[in-house]
Amino acid sequence: MLRRLIREDIAVTFVPGRDLGLVSVDANQIEQVLINLAVNAQDAMPKGGQLTIHTGTLFVSEEASQPSAVMEPGEYVVTTVRDTGVGMDLNTQSRIFEPFFTTKRTGEGTGLGLSMAYGVVKQSGGYIQVESQPGQGSTFKIYLKRVDGVEAKREDSAQPPSQGGSETVLLAEDEESVRNLMANHLRSLGYEVLAAYDGMSAIEMARAHSGRIDLLISDLVMPKMGGQELAEILLKEMALMKVIFVSGYAGHSAARNDLFPDSYFLPKPFSMQQVANIVREVLDESAQAIVTEPNRAPERFS
Repeated sequence: MLRRLIREDIAVTFVPGRDLGLVSVDANQIEQVLINLAVNAQDAMPKGGQLTIHTGTLFVSEEASQPSAVMEPGEYVVTTVRDTGVGMDLNTQSRIFEPFFTTKRTGEGTGLGLSMAYGVVKQSGGYIQVESQPGQGSTFKIYLKRVDGVEAKREDSAQPPSQGGSETVLLAEDEESVRNLMANHLRSLGYEVLAAYDGMSAIEMARAHSGRIDLLISDLVMPKMGGQELAEILLKEMALMKVIFVSGYAGHSAARNDLFPDSYFLPKPFSMQQVANIVREVLDESAQAIVTEPNRAPERFS
């Protein structure tokens, strides 16, 4: 998935460790952490470069100091994401995990990717650290406590394959990496996808499309025109179209009265399987009751 997501002028190398053991985490959330770190690395290499992801182990003793001064003693599985990008100064490093902090220009990013990664790792009982210098790239390390072999239980990771379809989906998402990832995945499942970078371009694509549009998936916050205004305009012309809003801002989930009636909400971060499942469920709503993943259900606003 990362090889499809990352630009071709960036070489992606995986160096997996051996005999890592098990950790107790949500697989979908860790997947999103790696995607966020990879996209962050891509943004730091506008002229191309090298992205390396490798895994290993680390034992932290009672007397251990760096890099584990704040870490509990024990055995950890370590995932390292290293880029050869522009790097960061100490001031930027001290704020890199703050929500909405970003070094990008307005409209180019939400500043939520790294804060989400930090939150997921901390909720999983782990640690995340960054090492960087201007002009010398950045290295992010994720430390997750290894589960003792006696206690470890390997969950059945086999999930039923995502069901696809032939419907037409209009996708409006201003973050290019997220838009490309979602569009490519839905196309691989058979959907026709019209991918727009903001609300205005989504309207132009919808009106130029000769057939029916069955579903709108839109980020709520985008430059020029947000998702709610986009849905209001299109539903006047395409009354049967279903709507799923996505957002990385938790407040949008709570503020239901501010959202478009009869829509669905999917909070970021999410896995591609969750996207595929929710798309199928929403499109099939008229035929059957929606049955969602227990750990991430689309919320309906009505």
